[in-house]
Amino acid sequence: MPEPSTEKEVYSVSRLNQAVQGRLESGFPLLWVEGELSNLARPASGHWYFSLKDEGAQVRCALFRNRAQGVRFRPRDGMQVLARARVSLYVPRGDYQLIVEHLEEAGDGALRRAFEALRRRLEAEGLFDPAGKRPLPRFPRRVGVITSATGAAVRDILAVLGRRFPALPVMIYPVPVQGGEAAPRIAAALATASDRGDCDVVILARGGGSLEDLWAFNEEIVARAIRACAIPVVSGIGHETDITIADLAADHRAPTPSVAAELVSPDGRELLQRVNQLERLLCERFSRRRQAQGLRLQGLEQRLRHQHPERRLQARAQRLDELESRLRQALARRLREQRIELAHLWTRLGQCSPRTRLTGMVHRQQDLSLRLERAMALRLERLHARVSLQARTLDAVSPLATLGRGYSILLSAEGQAIRAPEQVKSGERLEARLAQGRLWCRVE
Repeated sequence: MPEPSTEKEVYSVSRLNQAVQGRLESGFPLLWVEGELSNLARPASGHWYFSLKDEGAQVRCALFRNRAQGVRFRPRDGMQVLARARVSLYVPRGDYQLIVEHLEEAGDGALRRAFEALRRRLEAEGLFDPAGKRPLPRFPRRVGVITSATGAAVRDILAVLGRRFPALPVMIYPVPVQGGEAAPRIAAALATASDRGDCDVVILARGGGSLEDLWAFNEEIVARAIRACAIPVVSGIGHETDITIADLAADHRAPTPSVAAELVSPDGRELLQRVNQLERLLCERFSRRRQAQGLRLQGLEQRLRHQHPERRLQARAQRLDELESRLRQALARRLREQRIELAHLWTRLGQCSPRTRLTGMVHRQQDLSLRLERAMALRLERLHARVSLQARTLDAVSPLATLGRGYSILLSAEGQAIRAPEQVKSGERLEARLAQGRLWCRVE
């Protein structure tokens, strides 16, 4: 049996505290702790240091400045609070402590836990599934508003709608937005708006408040009524940092009631600018179309001037004038008149007889045949004159013409032309070719 090792692993105090810190931070998840505030200290650094205690124990806590700025209440000793924190160790002193990331009053904490439980349950059912969210209509015929008839939210919504699109009708469904009756009344208003179908989109709105003030919008009955509503629902509840169950269930969430009104309403000034832009574009296109048609008509007019017979040219010219007049009228009457003109042209086209076009084509064929015969005769005359010219030129350079002027050509017995005395010998017989006949000669 091997002997146990006698080597000892010695820790320094710093190393020990660091190891314990790592074990604590990795061994505990982020957790909620409820207790009473005591020994609260807020030095100039902006960090908060305090203790949480109950009847049997206490624990030191640290809330650093970046987290302390998000606390919505004024803490004081003796206040019951709920802290979301992670377990840690302050290495220099070896003190076990909590690093607090969020702090709220204990009453809100109970509501927060109920909120989280309901959120997880409804989310597991798929009530918040983004695939079920419906798009907002671009140009709603009427907007429904479910909120308190006397609150600031309805005034803000009406002001935004009046500024952006004054002609948009608004139907208000007055409901309480706080208290025990609020959730059933809100759900009933959503059902009424869905059944009546008077609106294309509904805004569910309320001004800011505490978690308890907004609790009616965290009720399950409201969330299910939102999903059961047949028309899109936009939530504008509280301020930007307030998130309710109704926000999660709604088709679209706005951070405030005013922003909800902006989401559901078109911008009248933007639409007017777009209409003006389209009007300018339409005028420019009509102008270009008119210029193009004018150029096309000018081309047709030039082609008509060269057509034969004269009766067809006159008919086409008259037709051209008629089409130009009707085109100007069509541009003035725009699209509706153009459709009428198109139908009229189709009718006229159906009434045209193929016999007239066939007769014109026969006349044109006869004219082309006559022009072809004339062209061939002219071509033959030119070719005949060219041949005569070339014959005269050839005759001018022919050796026969030279012989005709009294000259002769001496040829050897082999038929080669004699150009110098050195080419012949005495007594050699030569042939002298004259303009008329031949002579046989002997060299002396």
